[in-house]
Amino acid sequence: MQLLKTFTVLAALGSSTLAGDKFVSYESKDGPGKGKHIVFISGDEEYRSEESLPMLAKIISQRHGFKATVLFSLDEDGTINPNKTKSLSAPAELDKADGIVILTRFRQWPAGDLQHFVDAVNRGVPIIGLRTATHALSGEAQKPFGDFGEKVLGENWVNHWGKHTIEGTRGIVEPSAKDNPLLNGVTGVFGLTDVYEAYPPADATILLRGESVDGLTADAPAAKYERERSTDHQKQGINDPMMPVAWTRTYTNASGGTNKILVSTMGDATDFESEGLRRLVVNGIYWGQGLDIPAKADVTYVDPYEPSFYAGNGFRKGMRPGDLALGKTMPGTPATPKPAGALKKEAK
Repeated sequence: MQLLKTFTVLAALGSSTLAGDKFVSYESKDGPGKGKHIVFISGDEEYRSEESLPMLAKIISQRHGFKATVLFSLDEDGTINPNKTKSLSAPAELDKADGIVILTRFRQWPAGDLQHFVDAVNRGVPIIGLRTATHALSGEAQKPFGDFGEKVLGENWVNHWGKHTIEGTRGIVEPSAKDNPLLNGVTGVFGLTDVYEAYPPADATILLRGESVDGLTADAPAAKYERERSTDHQKQGINDPMMPVAWTRTYTNASGGTNKILVSTMGDATDFESEGLRRLVVNGIYWGQGLDIPAKADVTYVDPYEPSFYAGNGFRKGMRPGDLALGKTMPGTPATPKPAGALKKEAK
């Protein structure tokens, strides 16, 4: 009888995991990514990666043929709790990863769990780092890399450049990157998060810069005021020059091999309502795996997506990995609604 119940639940969830598991995994449909496994690592207290990364994982599995698995920070009762900085729910999944997408903040994973991540990096897997991935780790967890953000991704945490929760970000294509295949179909990028102060190294290829806008609407005018840089304490116009918000580089790992790196300092759950930003991540996955990047990758949602606005401790309480299975929408309503007047539409 118990076996029959288990089979019934598995059938209901289709290609996703059982409710109550420590992670959620989406088996692939046919597509260019068939045979490749991308592991997404969520775990930040503010930007709701536990909402956005399953949405992106569903897209690449159902629209592009990649197997996709999402790991979480979990509470002792198995519910998702991004405040648990020492939790990495199923680190052994990283041993099977062909690529990693990470959006974590100041994680302090135990040595045994961390080693799975270190080994994956040292295998040379491509890495996409989003928003707070520049400060993905802290404390002892930083030691294998020196500083994961700075050494691997090309920048660590510096500062909020735009006004947090007040100014949004309009993505502007770097002129020298206009023909880069990573930007195929990447238009109208806009997000409700502010621009981060960031200075990628000389070996980085800048793809997008972030125009700070005076408000939280895609058609808001560019902000105009002076801002002091953290590096040399000199003043400059907030958008003169604009800070990089997406770049690529190559990292030489401890084994002597290399990792393809794509970084975007945009990436809260509401930012990914931007079709262009979703497409940048999907393009990055193709690029990392050495596959031809589609002219305009399909990034339509697989299941309805109603994300929470970013806020500390603003996660949906009681949500479990199984609640994010295929065919399911996140339970309840957004824990933190968008501010009054925030209008999400594609920038022109």
